[in-house]
Amino acid sequence: MPDIAVISGSKSDQTIVDRVLRKLDEKKASYEHRVLSAHRDPVELEKYIRETDALVFIAIAGLSAALPGVIASRTKRPVIGVPVSSKLGGLDALLSIVQMPPGVPVACVGIDNGENAALLALKILESGR
Repeated sequence: MPDIAVISGSKSDQTIVDRVLRKLDEKKASYEHRVLSAHRDPVELEKYIRETDALVFIAIAGLSAALPGVIASRTKRPVIGVPVSSKLGGLDALLSIVQMPPGVPVACVGIDNGENAALLALKILESGR
């Protein structure tokens, strides 16, 4: 059972995924990674969210960055969004993640800052122990 589910919306996000996974490996954290788009793989994404035992989600997404919000709307577990700088310097993704409607909380780290997402996920896990 992984403690952390790392979900990226596209294979093109791999550079940021690598930053997250490198930090999680360094801290010897339990995790798994999946590439599941909120737009292209909605059924598979919903199934994964429902079936995983992960305690925290890290969602990595660029452009419209719907992934973190979709995950947060489907679970009560914490979700950390990582905006990716693919267009507009990542500002579009950042604003998409931080502008969640009431009742759909998503934590957000800086653009391309996968390391902080990993560290925040670990702090969340540590606070519950």
